[in-house]
Amino acid sequence: MKKSRHLLTAAITTALVAACSDPTDSNTLSLPDTPAATQSEAQTEAATPAAAESTAFEVAEVSKFSSPWAMSFLPDSRLLVTEMAGTLHLYDPATDAKGAISGVPEVSHVAQGGLGDVVLHPQYASNDLVYISFVERDDSGLGAAVARARLVLDDAGGGALEDLQVIWRQTPKQSGDGHFGYRIAFDAEGKLWISSSERKEFDPAQDMATNLGKIVRLNDDGTPAADNPFPDQDDVAAQVWTLGHRNILGMAFDGAGRLWAHEMGPAGGDELNLIIKGENYGYPIVSNGDHYDGTPIPNHDTRPEFRAPVITWTPVISPAGFIIYDGDLFPAWEGSGFIGGLSSMSLVRVAFDGETAQEAERFDMQRRIREVEQGPDGAIWLLEDGTRGGAGWLLKLTPSKTDAN
Repeated sequence: MKKSRHLLTAAITTALVAACSDPTDSNTLSLPDTPAATQSEAQTEAATPAAAESTAFEVAEVSKFSSPWAMSFLPDSRLLVTEMAGTLHLYDPATDAKGAISGVPEVSHVAQGGLGDVVLHPQYASNDLVYISFVERDDSGLGAAVARARLVLDDAGGGALEDLQVIWRQTPKQSGDGHFGYRIAFDAEGKLWISSSERKEFDPAQDMATNLGKIVRLNDDGTPAADNPFPDQDDVAAQVWTLGHRNILGMAFDGAGRLWAHEMGPAGGDELNLIIKGENYGYPIVSNGDHYDGTPIPNHDTRPEFRAPVITWTPVISPAGFIIYDGDLFPAWEGSGFIGGLSSMSLVRVAFDGETAQEAERFDMQRRIREVEQGPDGAIWLLEDGTRGGAGWLLKLTPSKTDAN
């Protein structure tokens, strides 16, 4: 485990990337400057907080992975780590040992997708079930899928996915290579939540004949939950909990059971949303950003029938990964959200107050952060994005010894 050469301070990045979404998670590679988002009572553009003076944590570079995307801790403190090309690792931080997990389905690795999320079933200790998301291809194009399987571990530090079954698919498939979303979360009742981005196609986010641009809520076997808001429509609509989303790359439940999700805006207007049953979040009809060709999109406050974001960011942070912290190692951060930043190369702390939130701190990580996870001991773990250079560090954040003096 290699310590970084410096302590990262609780300083805010003052020279942010111009108002543009991250090139690996946007609709185009050439992004114009955009005006700041309009503020209203229901939505506040995140301001840059004043820099804190004390150091907050130390960063240890633990191990490198090839284009890592997500991770999840097992009960024995080992990690499952996904790599976009299709490898699922079993990693032991105590020994730095990496073992392969076989049985991963065929994965299409494209610019913004491949092997994606990995999450344990809430009753994993008794049923050994894990859920993975990935990009699959058929004659009609590409789309995200979610599968569940039994994780069978061996004595050699590896294992296999057995009895794998695909339980959900994006529909319809598209020709493009971006905006899959495919984050997975479970709530306290054991319901399965999946973020399904709009695949750079805009209009499907408002089309109830597709599950693109939606957050879906399912039983753990992939069937639509009975009390979803659109139960009398066809099978696709029956999955839907909310609609009007763009590219959702993080979901987390707070201590009161509220679901929060962030999504990348177009040119400007990254969002943090409180997810409410049956609500329409407006994309592409409204946004606090504009189209990449410079065409304006009306702001949320022009269409009050759509649910406005709680926070918007212009300049963008390019959010990826998300936890709401409930550990003991950083007691001052109990209940705070932590969002990784790609183009902003940051870790953003969000302070919640019931159904409101605001950016509280922004830590300059000096690298693109793809994933955020909380460890069993309360440490915060990050995955550095490797979609550009190919390799990304697994990082462990622990309290700074300076603060203890």
